[in-house]
Amino acid sequence: MADRQIVALGGAGATEEETRRLLAHVVGLAGKASPKVCIVPTATADDAASVLRLHGRLPEGVRASHVPFFPWPPDELRRIVLDQDVIFVGGGNTANALAIWRVHGFDEILREAWEAGIVLTGWSAGMICWFEAGVTDSFGPQLIGMRDGLGFLAGSACPHYDGEELRRPVYTRLVAEGFPPGVAADDGVALRYVGTELDEVVTAREGATAYRVTPEGETRLDALRLA
Repeated sequence: MADRQIVALGGAGATEEETRRLLAHVVGLAGKASPKVCIVPTATADDAASVLRLHGRLPEGVRASHVPFFPWPPDELRRIVLDQDVIFVGGGNTANALAIWRVHGFDEILREAWEAGIVLTGWSAGMICWFEAGVTDSFGPQLIGMRDGLGFLAGSACPHYDGEELRRPVYTRLVAEGFPPGVAADDGVALRYVGTELDEVVTAREGATAYRVTPEGETRLDALRLA
């Protein structure tokens, strides 16, 4: 059986070239010549422009599709998902996406996909959702700690660590005050988990990386620069 893989992305790169390089790396982890990549845009209420933009950033040869949840998901949702090589969750409102997924049993389908070796990935909301907890703006422009993730990975996560001014101070404060410790990722950075253990960190941006964040502070993780 293929390894269970989750690739948590802090955010897109600073340039289109960086973003394409990051996505090519993630898609390549499926180990397929022409992988099937399914975009899940629930966090933006299936915004068509977001789906099209991501389609245009994926590598040539990818067989891309998306799963809508508005006005309702497709009848063969489970079959469609389990036929993929990569599931990509886009950014947006994490709390809304999780609620919709649970109503339709998509959380259970995602776990089944993960256990079958399908690569689960995404940025922003698509990073937070795999963990037990995360820092989110799902409830307004202010950032808060949310403890309602899928829980495939233990602890918490914070995307956009260097991309949004308040992410770092809010996350470090929350963890110091008792929020679950975890990991933070700069934009353009990918944390690859094999099973439930962090296996590697890669970056498409010079100087960008990831961190372990505990009540004692943050520890910078070494990141491999993507060529």
